[in-house]
Amino acid sequence: MDGEALAFMLLSALAILGGILMLNLRKVVHMVLAVVLTFLSLAGLYVTLSAEFVAVVQILIYSGAISIMMIFGIMLTKHNSKERRTKTPVRTGLVGIGVIVFFITVYYAIENLFYPTEATNLHVENTEQIGILIFSHYVIPFELVSVVLLVALVGAIILAKNKEADE
Repeated sequence: MDGEALAFMLLSALAILGGILMLNLRKVVHMVLAVVLTFLSLAGLYVTLSAEFVAVVQILIYSGAISIMMIFGIMLTKHNSKERRTKTPVRTGLVGIGVIVFFITVYYAIENLFYPTEATNLHVENTEQIGILIFSHYVIPFELVSVVLLVALVGAIILAKNKEADE
């Protein structure tokens, strides 16, 4: 087993562990930290795939910004940590059947996957290639996304101010 396979096994195990912890932990803040573990391990997987730009974006956007937004959302809302659904055998069975169907579907999708000839220059200077594509061919969608994010930010501020005035 070479180092790349070992890194893949370790990072994928951490991603799965983070997902399992997120589902099984009781405190919401601990759940967010488990999601951060999953995000960081996915960034490591992107690095092993020679997608450094996507890995950095994964760390900056998801591990940083989205996680902080989740923590602020938790802190600013009222929640009762004792509200938990009870596990019933029917529900557990349906979840188990869903998991089995999902894994069978993924297995057959991977098994029947067609690999074309390898691209030799795909990972060479991929950040530069992404920058050239974004700022030459996709400038308008890039700017529209920034306008939508600005509108969402202004809307969130207006909604927060209205709730403060009502209280």
